[in-house]
Amino acid sequence: MNPYSEQHPVKIFTTPLCGFCHMAKRLLMSRGIGFEEVNASGQSDLRDWLLKTSGQRTVPQVFIHGQSIGGFTELNALDRAGELMKMVHADQS
Repeated sequence: MNPYSEQHPVKIFTTPLCGFCHMAKRLLMSRGIGFEEVNASGQSDLRDWLLKTSGQRTVPQVFIHGQSIGGFTELNALDRAGELMKMVHADQS
């Protein structure tokens, strides 16, 4: 299973009741960064894929251009360091 596609540079795996998921989405929206959201609720195969790919089963899990960057804490740290926009807009050709 590989639920990643290049349709959006940012893909975020969430669950509806996750506070950190909502915080991550708000941060992305506040920066004008489009993203694709995948609801990971009740999807054990997706959680297994996340564990294999990112080393984490928890949400949110954020991927930029297919690269796992971690959860909200790591996303926020990238933003504060001024690296988030650079990663999102990096030429992937």
